Parts: sequence; C-alpha cells; structure tokens
Amino acid sequence: MSEKVCDKHGCKRRKIFRRIIAGILIFILIVLITILIVWAILRPTKPRFILQDATVYVFNVSNPNVLTSSFQVTISSRNPNDRIGIYYDKLDLYATYHNQQITYKTSLPTTYQGHKEINVWSPYVYGNAVPVAPYNAVSLTQDQSSGIIPLMFKIDGRVRWKVGTFITGKYHLYVRCSAYINFGDRQAGTAVGNNAVKYQLVQSCSVSV
Repeated sequence: MSEKVCDKHGCKRRKIFRRIIAGILIFILIVLITILIVWAILRPTKPRFILQDATVYVFNVSNPNVLTSSFQVTISSRNPNDRIGIYYDKLDLYATYHNQQITYKTSLPTTYQGHKEINVWSPYVYGNAVPVAPYNAVSLTQDQSSGIIPLMFKIDGRVRWKVGTFITGKYHLYVRCSAYINFGDRQAGTAVGNNAVKYQLVQSCSVSV
C-alpha cells in the first residue's frame, strides 16, 4: 500500500486553514460566553403590562350570531430593568371571546422604552359583523343574560433588548389581558358621550417573551 503524503506547500495551507477555523470558533465561543455572563449579571426582566380601562362604544349581537363591537382600551407598559432598554418593533392588539378573535388587529406605534420608563397606549379595536362560532353562541347568550362578558385583549408583537450599545435579535412578545365587562349594569362604568361606557379595570396582564 502506498501512503499519501502532502507536499510542503499543501501541508502548510492545511495548517493555516485549520488555525483560521480554530481562531474563528474560539472567537465566537468567547463572544457567546461574554453575552451569557453579561445577561446573567443584568438579569433581564420582561416588561409589565396593565389594562387600565376599557370604553365600550358598541357591542351588539344580531342573528344569526353576528357580533359588532367597538372598544377603546388604555394599556400601559413598564420596563422594570435598570440597565436594559426595550425596543417594541411590532405590536398588534385585538380582542377575543372564548379564544375566538372578535375584532380586527390594531397596530400600536413602535417605540423605544428606556430604563424604568412607562409607555401608555389608548388604541381603538373594532369588529364589524363578525360571525360567532357555533360553540360560542350558547355561551354568549348566557353571558349576555348574566350581564357580564369575559373578554381577552391580546397583544402579539416583537421586541428587542438593548444593553449598552448591544442590541439583541427579535423576540416574540405575547400579552394577555383579561377583562370582565359588566354590560348588565351601566352604573358600573362611567358614561362617555351618548352611548359609550368607560370601565375602570386596572388589571395586570400576563406577559411571555
């Protein structure tokens, strides 16, 4: 058997190539370890959202189980971190009833939230002639009879974290705000205009990133 031996120049090129690859891998490893250490020291905390109030302009059900609704909600977000800023790149707000989306998505303004800062949004969400799923029709009738409608205002979006000059990639943000609207008693809210009623909720939202 003949043993294959590289020539002088070929072996030299291979050694240089291996050293370059090893150097790149070591550099990447150092960068990743540094990021993990900084991340562990800073201990980033996800933002906190609160559903402050909801103003109901329209909430009508017509046959056969078609829902028309219009709300204005006030939602605040607080960045609890001392050294980490948050970029809100994309935020879509909509309302659901028993996991069924009943309004169109409303886009919230993109913004940067500094350390310990609070942002407040007061968008409108609405849905025109949205068919209610058959499995929700019975529940909706019962809830209307009781006068209390359990709604969920959801925000789906993407955020980035800023540590000094370093900015991370995009992370998915999921916010869920429960709201039990007392339609049976208008005195539970504050009249706004002719037909609208504003309900003070001050309800903490669940947040996952």
